[in-house]
Amino acid sequence: MTLNTDLNTITEWIVLIPDVKGSLETRVRVRETHIEEMDQHVKSGFFQMGGGTLAGNAVDGSAIIARAKSEGEILAVLKTDVYARSGVWDLDKIRFIPFKCVYRRLALDVNAFGDGSVLGCDFSGTVVDTHPSVTKLKNGDNIAGFVWGGEIKGLGAYSAYTIADERLSFKIPSNISPAQASSVPLAANTAWLALFSEDCLDFKPEVSVEKRPLLIWGGNSTVGFFAVQLAKLYNIEVATTCSSRNFDKMRGAGANYVFDYNDEDVILKLRSALPNVQHAFDTIGNETSSATIAKAMASTGAFPTEHTYRGKAHWPVKMGDHNLSAEFHSAMEMWLHDGSIQPALIRSMGELSSSTIEETMNLNREGLISGEKLVFKGFP
Repeated sequence: MTLNTDLNTITEWIVLIPDVKGSLETRVRVRETHIEEMDQHVKSGFFQMGGGTLAGNAVDGSAIIARAKSEGEILAVLKTDVYARSGVWDLDKIRFIPFKCVYRRLALDVNAFGDGSVLGCDFSGTVVDTHPSVTKLKNGDNIAGFVWGGEIKGLGAYSAYTIADERLSFKIPSNISPAQASSVPLAANTAWLALFSEDCLDFKPEVSVEKRPLLIWGGNSTVGFFAVQLAKLYNIEVATTCSSRNFDKMRGAGANYVFDYNDEDVILKLRSALPNVQHAFDTIGNETSSATIAKAMASTGAFPTEHTYRGKAHWPVKMGDHNLSAEFHSAMEMWLHDGSIQPALIRSMGELSSSTIEETMNLNREGLISGEKLVFKGFP
């Protein structure tokens, strides 16, 4: 086994550790101790997850995702584990697979919907025709809304015309522009479901007399900005993080406590502000955000089990979420009109075209978008 010690930055690793043949009985006997010992490393963010190796050519052992500078750093920790001390793991046959954690944009980078699909979820525009069943909108109304771009062939926001569901649309109030309105549907609806869906944080969408604490990591992201505002509407007590230059923006959005995520004492400050916080919303999703959030959570907090659909894009139907989204859109015109919700900052990318879409996707991949929504001008 050759160790790679040349890396001077944190890398994510898949670590595969086969068991010594005939060690199953020992593994079972010391498993509880192993879980306790691994838990401290999971809480620190060093290890992200672990489990048995089940796929491919079946091998008894463990699979772990770790964040470290080198293989040697990981091996030094694994040697202290009870599975190593008791002879369960065969560390001479360990495999380290480094990978850069890249957050792929499913619709484009993974080609989730196949050729011929029209992408784009947010839109604003003028109603030119309606189905007889439509009761809330009429021809000539200026609306914004949400479509699930790509899921149905030919349906998406990156087009001259799109078919909108009146339940997932709202009339644009006179105090905001169509471009501003187009920044709202997807990001704000994502924040809404994160707060109130039973599959997410499961807050009740009602104004509570008792404040419910919530940590929003990344309040200046577009989704985070809407999450802070929506939480304020429902008397949820919010602590959020952002860069120091955006403190006033976050306070104006309704955050009760605002901290600089670069502050080395940010965890201590979050714990002091919300000592009993059991709900957190990670709007950033980078290599360190969720692990850092875990350190600020109360001991009674919990995290969901990670799940994969074996690399395939999969969006199961959730009628409860659809109904929640309809409720959200029905209130949006009023909230925008009276200022309860402010639209996100926008940056115009010019006319909608294949080149401007590609330019925008590249900005997204490179992490060059911060606190704003990129919008296109549609066809005349």
